[in-house]
Amino acid sequence: MSAKREHWGSRLGFIMATAGSAVGLGNIWKFPYMAGDNGGAAFIIIYLALVFTIGLSVLLAEIMIGRASQSDAVNAFKKLGPGFFSIVGYMGIAAAFMILSFYCVVAGWTIDYVIKFASGAFSGMDADALGQAFGGFISDPVQPIIYQAIFVALTVMVVLGGVANGIERAGKILMPILFLILIALVIRSVTLPGAGKGLAFFLAPDFSKITGETIMAALGQAFFSLSLGMGAILTYGSYLDREANLGKSAWQVTFLDTSVAILAGLAILPAVFAFGMDPGAGPGLTFVTLPAVFMSMPGGIFFGTLFFLLLTIAALTSSISLLEPLVAFFSSKGYTRKQITVTSGFLSFLLGIPCSLAMGIWGDFTIFGKNFFDLMDFLTSNLILPIGGFLIAIFVGWVVTPRALKEVCGDDAPGLLAKTWIFILRFIAPVAILLILLSGLGLLDDLQAALGL
Repeated sequence: MSAKREHWGSRLGFIMATAGSAVGLGNIWKFPYMAGDNGGAAFIIIYLALVFTIGLSVLLAEIMIGRASQSDAVNAFKKLGPGFFSIVGYMGIAAAFMILSFYCVVAGWTIDYVIKFASGAFSGMDADALGQAFGGFISDPVQPIIYQAIFVALTVMVVLGGVANGIERAGKILMPILFLILIALVIRSVTLPGAGKGLAFFLAPDFSKITGETIMAALGQAFFSLSLGMGAILTYGSYLDREANLGKSAWQVTFLDTSVAILAGLAILPAVFAFGMDPGAGPGLTFVTLPAVFMSMPGGIFFGTLFFLLLTIAALTSSISLLEPLVAFFSSKGYTRKQITVTSGFLSFLLGIPCSLAMGIWGDFTIFGKNFFDLMDFLTSNLILPIGGFLIAIFVGWVVTPRALKEVCGDDAPGLLAKTWIFILRFIAPVAILLILLSGLGLLDDLQAALGL
């Protein structure tokens, strides 16, 4: 017999927790260097247009499925429509578990950097020395796994508290702290001598740099930054009461998620330009370039510590949401929250070990030409999540449309916004997500060639 379903203590708790799920390393780590790689503000404008149309529409669809079903990611589809669509729930839970395994590895790196910055371990290092230190750390067979274990333990502790007393309470505490740290970093960054070049790069659009690759990068970031297709948003939506305004809630979550990405860009890119660094340095921007920037500025130890604390908090709010879909699913099978949370956390830790070792001693071990870390990332980001998002759009746009409109509009007749939402889910989102899937599989160029584009 399944346990009585938990609910959020307040709508604010849902907004903070769901925004925390969406806000993660992708917003703070990936978004600034993607903007740097794709022409700054021109990329941002395209990203905003896509995230508030396609991204918001699929986000609202996931919340709707959860609230309407009051069930976990698998049984939600069984309750609302044909049983075939329950495959979306299984895929989402599998993706969440796989992502959690390697996500906690990277999150463990952020804990290590908080400690190293706070202790002054990076004092006197230039970019080359910092690069060597980073490479030496992630390739170590023991240290990263210790920090990974610490981060998994933090995630498990929060989820053990339940929806209202664990996840909601953490969201209400961690999200305001995250914004305060971001704002402090933005103020420090934009007041550095030479920061104006970074602000111009970030805020002045250069549309001549827009290419098909720019649009695809913005589309992919708009989809993945909202944690779509992995069962997390659906599960959080299932804890909502009947009085919640779904459209307003989805818009607020999207706004908070996007605000973090923009603030992260303002915190990072002006500082990078101020010290003559490369804004398109890729992932190394976070763990090599930025530490070099912090060590070059007054108060750098303090602000570097703040930045990596910010990353740790963002990672934690996301990892909580990655673990919860498994907890919700197995709770429906009669297991207790404690049993599921501890077991799932431990298993994700075990799966994360080869992900960590892939950075070092297992780096030469490949499957389909990819090390274990990259394979987990590829399977989830390039396959499972886009397919799940595609099917969610089809499910709400074509299969359960009357129920979806009822959930969003209540007793009122669907207005223009509701009709536009369904139109996007029926015709625009599936095509856009299919393009993400083809791009991730490296087939988009072949398609363009076949069409003569």
